[in-house]
Amino acid sequence: MPNISIRGRRMPESPIRKLAPFADIALSKGLKVYHLNIGQPDIKSPKIAIDAIKNIDLDIIEYGPSAGYESYRKKLAQFYVDQDIAISFEDIMITTGGSEALLFALGSIMDPEDEIIIPEPFYANYHAFSEESSATVVAVSTTIENGFALPSIEVIEKAITPRTKAILICNPSNPTGNLYSETEIRQLGDLVKKYDLFLISDEVYRKFIYDGDPFFSVMNLEGKEQNVIMIDSVSKRYSMCGARIGCMVTQNKDVIATAMKFAQARLCPPTIEQIACEAAIDTPQSYFDEVIEEYKERRDTLINELLKIEGVVVNKPKAAFYCIVQLPVDNTEDFARWLLDSYELDGETVMVAPAAGFYSTPGMGLNQVRIAYVLKKEDLIKAVHILKEAILVYNAKK
Repeated sequence: MPNISIRGRRMPESPIRKLAPFADIALSKGLKVYHLNIGQPDIKSPKIAIDAIKNIDLDIIEYGPSAGYESYRKKLAQFYVDQDIAISFEDIMITTGGSEALLFALGSIMDPEDEIIIPEPFYANYHAFSEESSATVVAVSTTIENGFALPSIEVIEKAITPRTKAILICNPSNPTGNLYSETEIRQLGDLVKKYDLFLISDEVYRKFIYDGDPFFSVMNLEGKEQNVIMIDSVSKRYSMCGARIGCMVTQNKDVIATAMKFAQARLCPPTIEQIACEAAIDTPQSYFDEVIEEYKERRDTLINELLKIEGVVVNKPKAAFYCIVQLPVDNTEDFARWLLDSYELDGETVMVAPAAGFYSTPGMGLNQVRIAYVLKKEDLIKAVHILKEAILVYNAKK
């Protein structure tokens, strides 16, 4: 039998999606499954975007430009300018989701065996994208005890080697809900400038900040224009995950020109979705005000309910709509499978994402899960109650 590639064998499974077959079995048994495992909002997409799709008048859905439609890029550039990010549409490449933006960025700057420093826990697919780019992840660990705060610049600097090519952050953070301060971003900017590295910032959750803290983008780092790459997406901002439209933004012309080769190889980003996303930019601020208020209430509901469970450790996230939760169980991978395969409470159960898959360091996160608070408050209360009762049963059977 022909062999599977080394790269294919190294590709990690998604801790978010790999338990899906067990959820399907639970559903086939007639159980209701509360999905706390995946960041799929139940918030309606903006009407203006839906209407744009309904009103499309095309005779042919044809290929578009590899970099994305210029009209969309210009409108998106103005969207950033309105947020004090001074860029041109020529600094933007439209991609098939933020995932492709990251792949293009890594493919453009990383050579085989180059190293990329990432604070852990991190979005699990960063590991997969690094594997696809033949890059080596060098994790700098954060802890739940200090709210997953960014390690000191001295710690990050010690992780730099001659093979280091970039530092990758998610701000606000998936999976921790942490938000990096302007001081921290500026320190990272100084560090990448000092060592002539790239700083890649995944800013997909920039609109989801709950307690008045300011957001500072890497695109605002003066004098670091050649070092920074921003990743963004419409998936969460407009609750349009299935549209699969993102972008890579950088003023480094060499990076843009190199990424264009990857873009040309995949031809173009989706046409219809770009039309919807261009329209979505005109979404009124009232939409975001309502969404932010709803998520803030969901966050507070979730944290309050979780803290009622004896032995649980959790921080109140500042942003995004995720948190890492430490549970009083030995192995959340086994616990998560058992929840779907063997447990129910009044015909209902819960799906969570084991957090070990969000770490690169072996052995970390074994008693943690990532929870996405994208469900209605009533469902969050029910789901946490099921978790509380399930933990008692699970630990009693051991």
